[in-house]
Order: sequence, then C-alpha cells, then structure tokens
Amino acid sequence: MDGNTSEPTGGCPVMHGGNTGHGNSVTKWWPKSLNLDILHQHGARTNPMDPDYNHREAVKGLDFEAVKEDVKALMTDSQDWWPADWGHYGGLMIRLAWHSAGSYRLADGRGGGGGGNIRFAPLNSWPDNASLDKARRLLWPVKKKYGNALSWADLIILAGTMAYEDMGLPAFGFGFGREDIWGPETDVNWGAENEWLAPSENRYGDLDDTSTLYNPLAAVHMGLIYVNPEGVNGNPDPARTAKHVRETFARMAMNDEETAALTCGGHTVGKAHGRGAVDSIGAEPEGCPVHTQGFGWDNPGHDGKATNAFTSGIEGAWTAHPTQWDMGYFDYLFNYDWDLAKSPAGAWQWEPTNMPEDKKPVDPTDPSVRRNPIMTDADMAMKVDPIYNEICQKFMADPEYFADAFARAWFKLTHRDMGPKANYYGPNVPDEDLIWQDPIPAGATDYDVDAVKAKIADSGLSAAEMIATAWDSARTYRGSDKRGGANGARIRLAPQKDWVGNEPERLAKVLGILEPIAAEAGASVADVIVLAGNVGLEQAIKAAGHDVAVPFAPGRGDATDEQTDAESFDPLEPLACGFRNFQKEKYAVAPEELMLDKAQLLGLTAAEMTILVGGMRVLGTNYGGTSHGVFTDRVGQLTNDFFVNLTDMDYSWNPVDGDLYEIRDRKTGDTKWTATSADLVFGSNSILRAYAEVYAQDDNAEKFVRDFVAAWTKVMNADRFDLIA
Repeated sequence: MDGNTSEPTGGCPVMHGGNTGHGNSVTKWWPKSLNLDILHQHGARTNPMDPDYNHREAVKGLDFEAVKEDVKALMTDSQDWWPADWGHYGGLMIRLAWHSAGSYRLADGRGGGGGGNIRFAPLNSWPDNASLDKARRLLWPVKKKYGNALSWADLIILAGTMAYEDMGLPAFGFGFGREDIWGPETDVNWGAENEWLAPSENRYGDLDDTSTLYNPLAAVHMGLIYVNPEGVNGNPDPARTAKHVRETFARMAMNDEETAALTCGGHTVGKAHGRGAVDSIGAEPEGCPVHTQGFGWDNPGHDGKATNAFTSGIEGAWTAHPTQWDMGYFDYLFNYDWDLAKSPAGAWQWEPTNMPEDKKPVDPTDPSVRRNPIMTDADMAMKVDPIYNEICQKFMADPEYFADAFARAWFKLTHRDMGPKANYYGPNVPDEDLIWQDPIPAGATDYDVDAVKAKIADSGLSAAEMIATAWDSARTYRGSDKRGGANGARIRLAPQKDWVGNEPERLAKVLGILEPIAAEAGASVADVIVLAGNVGLEQAIKAAGHDVAVPFAPGRGDATDEQTDAESFDPLEPLACGFRNFQKEKYAVAPEELMLDKAQLLGLTAAEMTILVGGMRVLGTNYGGTSHGVFTDRVGQLTNDFFVNLTDMDYSWNPVDGDLYEIRDRKTGDTKWTATSADLVFGSNSILRAYAEVYAQDDNAEKFVRDFVAAWTKVMNADRFDLIA
C-alpha cells in the first residue's frame, strides 16, 4: 500500500458520518446552502416497520380497555430504582404527557405529542424534561406487551390521562391513533440560542411587550416548555409572569380560562423536585456515556428515595393530598399568605407564612414528616392577575365546573395536533364536536361528477383562475397539526377570503361562478373548487399534447362560520408561496427558504416540490399574473419548459434588483425572462438541479405531466383522512 494513503499513527480509520459528520456538514462549509433534509426526515429509510404496515389498521385491533387498565396498574407499582412519590406515579406521568404535548405551538403547528418526539433529542434532554426518561422506562413493559398497535405517542399521552383518572378526575375523552416518528423533528425551530435557559431577551423584541416574542416560538427560554417557574429570567414577579403566561399559552391556542384551568389543575396533583445540589446532578440523556443506556440526570444523593429526586430544582407539593384530584390547590393558594424562599437546590419558590403544621403535605417517602407546600411564580400569577383571579374564583365556587373545564383543556392540550376527529380511534372519543377540531360536515358523493366538470368547463373561467383557486384552497394544509386544506372550503369564509395571498377579487369572481354550480349539482363547494382545478389542469395537459386524467375523489364537505375558529386560522395565512411566486412583504428569510418550509408542511418531497413549482410557472398561476419564472412561450400548457429553459446554457442569469433576476440570450443580450431566487434555486442548488435535469430531458416530457398530476393530487387530498385506509 502507498504510504501516503495510510492512516496516520493514532488516527481513526472511520470518518464518523462521512463528510457530513459533526462540524463538517455541507451547511458548515456553505452556510447559505439550501438544506433539503427536512423534506425527507421521516422517510421510509428511517422507518423500521414493514413496508405494508398500516398503523391506522393496527390500532383498530388494540385492546383499548386492557391497555388502560395496565397503565393504571403501573401507577402504584413503585420501583426501587425510581420510587413513586407517595407510592403513585401519577404526577410523573402527567408531567410526561404534558411536556410531550405542550411543545405544540399554533404559529406553525409544529411540536406536540403526535409523533412521540419527546423520545429524541433535543426534547429528551431539555432541562425542563429532567427525569422524564424514567417515566418512559416505567412505561416500557406496557409498550413491549402491546407492540406495534400501541405507539409511544399514544402511550405517553394515555399515561397522563389515566393518571388523572386514577386520582379521581373522569377523563373528557381519549383518542388513539398517533403514529410514531423514528427520529427527531429537524424542521422545528426551537430558537436560535446556543445555551439552555439563555436570557429571555434573546427571544423578544422587547421583554416587557410579550407580543414581541419571536414567531413561531411559544416558550420563553431555550429548553423550557412554557415560562420560567421562578419568574421572568428567574426573577420572581407574579404580575409580570402573568403576562408571559398569557402570551405563551395563547400561542398554544389556549384562552385565559383554559390557561387557568391547566395551571391550577396541573398543580392539583404531584410535586416539584429539588432536594439536592444542582451541581451534583449528572448530564442529560444525550450527554451521558454509553453505559448509562440513555439514563440521564444521575443524582448521587438519590439513595432510592422519592424525597431526594431532582427535576426542576424547585421543591415541594402544591396540595395536601398530591395523589388526589380535589380543590386543595385553591385552598392553599387563596387561604394563606406566601413569601419568597429558596429551595434546597437554590431555586426561587413561594412558601406559606402562616400554615399550621398539620395542614402541610407529608413527605413523599416518610409520612411521619411534613414539608412546606410551594407555589411557583406562575401559580402566584393566578392569584395576582385580576383576570386569572376572577376565573379561579369561579372555579372555587363550582368544583364540578372546574373539573369539567380542566378535563376539556387537558383533552385539547393532548389532542390539538391530531387534527380532525377522523384521526381518532377507540371507545372514548367524545361525541361532541369541538371547534378547535375544525369540524367539517360530510360531503355528498352521489352527484354526477362528469356533469359538474362540463358546467365548469363552460363557465368562462380560465384554466389559470381555476388552478390558482384550487391551489390556494388546498395549500393551507399543515401536516404538522393536520389543519387547513381544501376540505371544508374555508377559503370562502373569514379570514381566508380576505387574505392578500388569495387575491380576494379573483377569488370572489371564481367563487361567484362555482358556488351556483355546486348548489345545482348537490355537491359541496369544496369539491367543486378542487374539481375546477382539475378541469383547468386537464385543459392544460390536453393543450400540451398529452392525455393524462387527473384523479378526483368526491366527499369533501363545507364548513360554516360557526364551525370555524377564525382567530386560530390567522396563523395559516400564507405570508409567502413559492409555488405561485408570492411574497406578502420582504422578509429576512429568503424566498426559497419560505418555499421549503411550506413544502415541508404540505408533506412534499424535494422532487415533488420541484415538479409543482415548474408546472405552476408554465400554467401561468403566479400571484398577480407576474411573469417571473414563467420560462415558456406556451403559457397555459403543462409542459416541461421551465426545466428545459432553466438548464439551457444559451441563457445567462443576471441580478438586477434585490431578489429579481433577468435571463438573457447570450448571443443577443436581450432579456428573455425574469425570475426570483425561488425560481433560480432549482438551477443553483445541486440537488434541486439534479431533479430539474431529469424533467428537462427530451424523454421525460410526459413523465413530468404524470408526476405533476400525482403531486397535485397529493396536495388536493392532503386533508382527506377519510381516504386513508
């Protein structure tokens, strides 16, 4: 062997991830490179299940009642390696479920417990999730027993719900059906900080104006679910904390009553753990050596006693009976005075000044010892803030109302990211339709589709008008929380009908023609909008010389204003749409980055994103009719001209004004087309160019049409959960 190719003495012959290993990634070398990995993060290559495995079918065969009973049984099966507080794991399991679901935020629908993401970094090692690794290990025997049909995502949420039920709170309901992911959600922006619990100023334009918390964030620190329990930046001030509580819960789609119910009900049971020195606690799971097997936060002073457990650093229970659902939280909070104190771990907490010894909760390990109860700054906010105080007074006057309010809020917290009820399984799915589930009536399927298509074709609408309207209706879908989409035809309701990106004048014109057609045929407007898009697409395909049918599945329904929580739909407004070359205003983020984000939410692969952009350009569906990226002389025909001309070296690409470019003939210097960076990225990014070259080939003109139709249909049906087996 040539000595120059041998490994140096003491070196390692393994590249540890190849050229994309730690500190050596493509984006490390070229920070402005468009990273397409988020479009393929949960692909088939990461999934260990059989190719034909269908979780929706598997979960139907689950013995739901047996699972529930097994989960309840483990609540009081205290283990020596992690003993239960007062012999009951309820508080721990509630915290696990809460912190799994509580990462959800309304702005982009990401986070939440729907995929079991808390099993992976960074969430499994957030400071706020300390010792939840123990809760997952306690649940392992149940997961092992029921196998594939019981996802970790379902089991984690079920554990918290069953904990409450076992401690006396009847559940509002429960839906199985969450499907596990097999790696971390790399698309979630948890914040830009490089340290845990970095000062909150890093997340706000103005810390005293809570509305300036940067979107899409909801938590006030990197590594926390909500607010700092010690106060803003660790400085106790309940009135100030109340403002941050209100903002962060609102960003989870919770109103003031739901926020108060969750805060008070969450602390009606369980305790905080901080009996020990913080500097003695070991590393988080992702930072531990291999022999710990993912067990983090080692506590040398634990000694197998629940009393000595460590999580947040705050120490104490909130009620006299932490394993019972009762009104004890309110009794403590409102009937005693509270002063600031430091926990054994040095954390700020509030403790009572005038509580008799016999009213205090007993030690979780030794019932002969009584300990001071505690309140966090967020708890004190419920007393100090006039709005929260008024709500709490209402709860105290009617315990049944409080129990119902909490049970409903808990159900919303733990099911918000599951989308419509079509995704719920099991015997405990509530019959009641809740507005946050975006209910949609069932649509008709027995009308004459061909007759409707004929009327649409004769309506005088252009193909571009019909295609753009169908796209705008469907593009609101978010796979993150399964909201939005064409089903429901909410594009005709507030706020969507007035969104700038939906071109209200054009939209009103198209709806004015399609709605009477739908009414006459007995079809939903939602169906007819999609069907019109298909009609326009088939016209464009025929004009290009191809004969490819566009699939259509009737059955969409039409939602009403009463079934639409208009305010919660505001975050779904497209601020940019690379597929129609639209951008509401200039942003710090490049248009191609915004396009990538939307493609990920739509569940598209990089190839599908490429196909749809190329097709939408030549179809003439750009916002406002602009010609940017319309690289064709045959506008309105579904051709592969976008890719052919993008890859043609007879042209040069020249920046002219900000994000605008001119494509010029190299020989004459004449400007042939204009483009944005959302167009040119398909030629500049090496991966996207590889796809573009496939569709520019002479032998792939018809393949492009077929693939465009497939990607189009995927978007149109993204929210058709009734079509999934």
